[in-house]
Amino acid sequence: MNNFSIVNGVLNGAKQALSPNYNLRPNINQINLLVIHNISLPPRQYGGGYVEKFFQNTLPIAEHTFFEEIKDLQVSAHLFISRLGEVIQFVNLNDRAWHAGVSVYEGRENCNDFSIGIELEGCDEEAYSNVQYEVLAKVSVAIEASYPNITAQSTHGHSDIAPGRKTDPGPFFNWQKYRQMWQAGDLNAKKLEVE
Repeated sequence: MNNFSIVNGVLNGAKQALSPNYNLRPNINQINLLVIHNISLPPRQYGGGYVEKFFQNTLPIAEHTFFEEIKDLQVSAHLFISRLGEVIQFVNLNDRAWHAGVSVYEGRENCNDFSIGIELEGCDEEAYSNVQYEVLAKVSVAIEASYPNITAQSTHGHSDIAPGRKTDPGPFFNWQKYRQMWQAGDLNAKKLEVE
């Protein structure tokens, strides 16, 4: 499985499928929040490439009735992790993806300004795959290495920064498992640096 690294905001090891839905951050040096989301298109269905098309504003509206409801939305995340562990990067990590919406973290509004957003292919009603946790932990280690103000403690769900409005990544996301895998990845990375 890939070991990831980041160079100038690009995640090496990820497929690049750039989205037009981004802009510049007000201050690149203030990135200190990682936000975990979930998404499935159509809802509770996986595969098909629809998330990729949605983030690139090329969703085939006629292929599902739900797509009509979201056709005018312009959203993106920095990264997407499929059920099978494939990572797709839509927005350079140094840029401002449109993933959080109306949100607050530690008294600061507009979390898009200072956060990195990762979408997991999934829904609130179903467990995530083991490979998604493995890949998410490895990606998180790489993010922490390039953005040291982001740690396991400054990583939260969309529901934490937009309570009452958002519920993802939902009750089936295992935060303890994720953080333990991240910490183990950190230790392995530090061991490799010493060797």
